[in-house]
Amino acid sequence: MTDAAGLAAQFETARPRLTAIATRLLSSAADAEDAVQETWMRLSRTDTSGIENLGAWLTTVVSRVCLDLLRSPRRTRERSWQVMPWAEEPVSAVGDPEIEVEQGDRVATALLLVLDALSPAERIAFVLHDVFGRPFDEVADALGRSPQAARQLASRARRRLHGSASPGSGSLGSGSPGSGVPFRNPRRERALVEAWLAAAREGDLDRLLALLDDGVVLDADYGTAQQHLIGPSAIAAQAVLAGRLALHSTPVRLGGRPGVVAVLSGRVVSLVAFEFEGDRIARLDVLADPARIDGLGVAALLGLT
Repeated sequence: MTDAAGLAAQFETARPRLTAIATRLLSSAADAEDAVQETWMRLSRTDTSGIENLGAWLTTVVSRVCLDLLRSPRRTRERSWQVMPWAEEPVSAVGDPEIEVEQGDRVATALLLVLDALSPAERIAFVLHDVFGRPFDEVADALGRSPQAARQLASRARRRLHGSASPGSGSLGSGSPGSGVPFRNPRRERALVEAWLAAAREGDLDRLLALLDDGVVLDADYGTAQQHLIGPSAIAAQAVLAGRLALHSTPVRLGGRPGVVAVLSGRVVSLVAFEFEGDRIARLDVLADPARIDGLGVAALLGLT
């Protein structure tokens, strides 16, 4: 198709578009940069004489690289603990440019959170077609599926993003929260999390018990030990013991679920993700393994480094 210098120049022209696609797919600038670099490496090793549309080829390759990353055990594990600010329902912004900008940031944050509820294939189909306007033939090529299957994946993603699909099940073992949990009522969920923190801070056992579902379960990963608790009494007692951490905890979103992050002396010491049944807490997943927390880059996300 072209000499090495010309090929490199064409790739650099396409780099911003590829980076935008990878960033939206992976929700991580660092991972997106790695995906784009891997795309270049694959291009540099490819006989380009048979490539008719380099732009489409690059889109397909970067999407496949991202798909592999999204499906990797490491990525799945990290995504379940991804820390994001709590996206509240916006207030009216008519005529106020500053609030309009803030709302735009909230919408972008909320979209990233909800995208994490999609399966990797759904995410690829939705982002490529609905966000970047790529044809379904190209989406199908990236996914290794038929155009009809790609169309169905995008349609399913739209339904889930609009809240009409049923919740995903997700694996919830050993302090690793499941994915695919859709937004229900963020304002109500935050109120429940705040109520839990307030009761834990005050050591109010009765209020803690009132917030817990009869079948509540807690799974914790402390790095050197694991913990599994069942039932309101055991979990409420544990919350009272951890009251000091509650004093230093802030509500966040963790992998799309409501949660809290505890920071002591400028260091993230624990993450807790919640699941609800009605207005009661049905599950708590605790991550307090320093190595895992450091690997997630939570401190940087919170501006602590």
